[in-house]
Amino acid sequence: MLTLLLAALDQTIVSTALPTITSDLGGLSELSWVVTAYLLAATASTPIWGKISDLYGRKLMLQTAVVVFVVGSALAGLSQNMAQLIGTRALQGLGGGGLMVLVMAVMADIIPPRQRGRYVGLFGGVFGAASVIGPLLGGFFTEQLSWRWIFYINLPLGIAAFLILGSVLHLPRHHERHKIDWLGAVLLVVGVTSLLMLTVWGGNQYAWTSWQIVSLGVLGLTSLTLFVFQELRVPEPMVSMKLFQNRTFTITSAIGFVVGFAMFGAIVYLSIYLQVVNGSSPTVAGLQLLPLMAGVITASITSGRLITRTGLYRPFPIIGTALATVGLFMLSRLGSDTPYWQIAIPMAILGLGLGNVMQVLILAVQNAVSPSQIGTATSGATFFRSIGGSFGTAVFGAVWAARLTAEMKGILPAGTETHGNPTASLAAIHALPADIQSQVLDAFARAIDTTFLVGVPIMATAFVLALFVPHVALRTTSGAAKEQVGAEEEIPALP
Repeated sequence: MLTLLLAALDQTIVSTALPTITSDLGGLSELSWVVTAYLLAATASTPIWGKISDLYGRKLMLQTAVVVFVVGSALAGLSQNMAQLIGTRALQGLGGGGLMVLVMAVMADIIPPRQRGRYVGLFGGVFGAASVIGPLLGGFFTEQLSWRWIFYINLPLGIAAFLILGSVLHLPRHHERHKIDWLGAVLLVVGVTSLLMLTVWGGNQYAWTSWQIVSLGVLGLTSLTLFVFQELRVPEPMVSMKLFQNRTFTITSAIGFVVGFAMFGAIVYLSIYLQVVNGSSPTVAGLQLLPLMAGVITASITSGRLITRTGLYRPFPIIGTALATVGLFMLSRLGSDTPYWQIAIPMAILGLGLGNVMQVLILAVQNAVSPSQIGTATSGATFFRSIGGSFGTAVFGAVWAARLTAEMKGILPAGTETHGNPTASLAAIHALPADIQSQVLDAFARAIDTTFLVGVPIMATAFVLALFVPHVALRTTSGAAKEQVGAEEEIPALP
């Protein structure tokens, strides 16, 4: 739980500080890159962490992920320009991908699925608590100290997590010799990176028909096709294609991709709306996100306890995706003068929806595969959610930028852009004349509304997919039970 807090806190503490960070280092328009770099690295590395942990043990790999994450955090805090920040955020993501997947795999190793619902709820509560604390700390550090402290705070937490893992986490040791499919890993990274760059640059920096975009598309599709063939060929693949014969894995992975696509974009642009359009300070914006986070915490803990009590998990993704779809639609109706209570209600609904989906999908996958595949299956499910988040952030960023450009036409008088883009930072927006500033804020609101509206049919797709999730009776033995006698009895049942 402490390790999960480390990863979850980083994802939320950055959100309210993003406008200030990008303004300080050189451009609000590059804000999505700070998020995308992290998600891309986490996405590409997730299957690798899961596979290596299956081969060499969770504990060592989890501690390694903590070290990588802490080093990336320290370097991110020292960044002097956007290029350095984006690069170090990618290093952070490399470690963060390991933290998220390995924490869930460790839980699957030692806690039986029938008891796991309550623990999943608690872990969801940790993520929700981090979602509450993170924006507040991010705003406080940004205003009172420096935005660099949102990264430095990971150092003491990371060191504590490393030491505690070493002293109290006891898992079965693996003594078998294995081979890592490094070629498959490289093909996966190249394929995902190429398609993500195509999404970010297409229609923005380069025309969709330019040789740069076409080349990225060809490279991405070719690499992923070769990756599939490689995984079918090697005896120990990074991502076993046999997993896709499992209906639960296939459907929940698709839901995770779609939900991740809509979720990450929504959270990022909520922070922009609150700070840029509503004029809230980073700290106040963090407080204003509380309804979203409270919804996540409430739904995560409640759904976890109900799953353990009833043994049923299938209804929760259905309910969650329906609520999230409604929440996104309500957020697409915001204006530059919308009162806060009309923002808080859809945020709470969205939070309740997300809290009923994310952790439950992991539980369903872990329960549907054999214990030897838990690490690979967990990383596969997390991979699709992360890749959805990566593409979602990039696509929403492209939609927002295109819509904002269209809305800004005719607003800025001649000569306004003599010193660069006047919407590139909060300071530049605040320096505009009052009448022009009002029109600019209206343009921002309409652009963000469009971004949320794009997420509605995407989340509705997840709702349709959730209707097809099969129910598999929850096992009463843990993943490590076959390797360590008495493992199940050592896990206390929560009251």
